[in-house]
Amino acid sequence: MSAYPAALDDIVAFFDLLPEDDKRENLIAYADQSGLCAPKPGETFDLEDVRKDEECTDKVGVFLTVNPETRGVHVRVSLGPHVQTLTKAMTAILCKGLEGASPESIMEVPQDFVPKIVGGQLIRLRSQTVYYILTRIKSTAKVWLNRERAAAS
Repeated sequence: MSAYPAALDDIVAFFDLLPEDDKRENLIAYADQSGLCAPKPGETFDLEDVRKDEECTDKVGVFLTVNPETRGVHVRVSLGPHVQTLTKAMTAILCKGLEGASPESIMEVPQDFVPKIVGGQLIRLRSQTVYYILTRIKSTAKVWLNRERAAAS
């Protein structure tokens, strides 16, 4: 059994089989889809975390909603205009790959999938960038879980 949610596991398996050049091509295609991950007008969220961190070139917003019946997470991410292509690609991959996963399973996603998607060369060049969005989504899920625990006490 995979340590990743099913949708993320499918994406990892796809990228893992690709040569480096094809990985880059597909990352660019995912980066082009990152706008689809932005919050839509009228959407409401259980948690919103919008900020500019030192390790990112622009402001990033992570928006999280948890379905009370299924505990499935819906993640949206807004990216400022100066965010790098690789961050955009990881945003689209993670929004698609983590959709419907529980907050607990998001917290347990290991980072070992990132090199399988990005490839060794880009990992060396952009080591902080490739993990940034996953770290932000995990921290938002953790805040949500802490609030849930506090409300239950």
